[in-house]
Amino acid sequence: MKRAAFVFPGQGSQSVGMGLDFYEKFDEVRAVYKDASDALGYDISELCFNGPKDELNKTFRTQPCILTTSIAAFTVLKLKGFKPDVVAGHSLGEYSALVAAGVLQLKDAVVLTEKRGHFMQNAVAEGQGLMAAIIGLGRETVDRICMNSTSGYVSPANYNCPEQIVIAGEKPAVEEAIRLAKQEGAKRAVALAVSVPSHCTLMMSASERLGEYMETIPFNKPDIPIVNNADAIVLGTVDKIKSSLVRQLNSPLLWEDSIRTIASMDVEVFVELGPGTVLSGLIKRIVSNVAIYTVNDSTTLERLINA
Repeated sequence: MKRAAFVFPGQGSQSVGMGLDFYEKFDEVRAVYKDASDALGYDISELCFNGPKDELNKTFRTQPCILTTSIAAFTVLKLKGFKPDVVAGHSLGEYSALVAAGVLQLKDAVVLTEKRGHFMQNAVAEGQGLMAAIIGLGRETVDRICMNSTSGYVSPANYNCPEQIVIAGEKPAVEEAIRLAKQEGAKRAVALAVSVPSHCTLMMSASERLGEYMETIPFNKPDIPIVNNADAIVLGTVDKIKSSLVRQLNSPLLWEDSIRTIASMDVEVFVELGPGTVLSGLIKRIVSNVAIYTVNDSTTLERLINA
């Protein structure tokens, strides 16, 4: 196979029923869900497959559920003989990438992401923060809009792909930035249905608590190169990975830059592993002349195998 990157989705990709197809067909996938359930103390397969949706959408539930579903897909690809040359993940997806790269064990990663969800939820009182997607404006324009806010704190949170940037901050400041973005000619500027303003300095207390908690969990050196969100570079040491995960919560997520870094490593195939197709859509808008696949059930698996 050509040089391949495996990429893992973040929050917002979840849906009731995710992972069920692989669960029904592979003993190894059932073992993945069992390991995650044992670590968390509840049946994660029941929540992933049957919901209810409201419960699945709680941040501290969503994170380990998406991670487990992504690692289930990764497990199937390994069984079929596929191995990545590099991995990356979008926000929460970075933890799935760390499991794939051998840095974290699944049982530790699901508990860590559950804690991360709690830390994030507790960092900002409900209704105080907001995130919004700005479509159709360049980085410099969005950066300037945020800098010029007169209503409080707002900053770029996700540089997802050319002219798609997510901003985060205090609710009045984000709402002002939405209005300014429309005045600047944005194709769309819309608030997102998320309960936590991630990847900005409002997450500083969550970052600190995450850093402290990570010291209780064993980390290993990666056995596959991993490109991080915070700097869009390959990280090779445990210390750098831990520091990066702390910074990832309170600084902008450089997804566009990460994909360009991966493409520069002669990668010709991107495979999105886990629920949804969000990353595949972003990658199409960042790099050309690469093959892009999503693998989350038997049908999409066959498409990759027969490619």
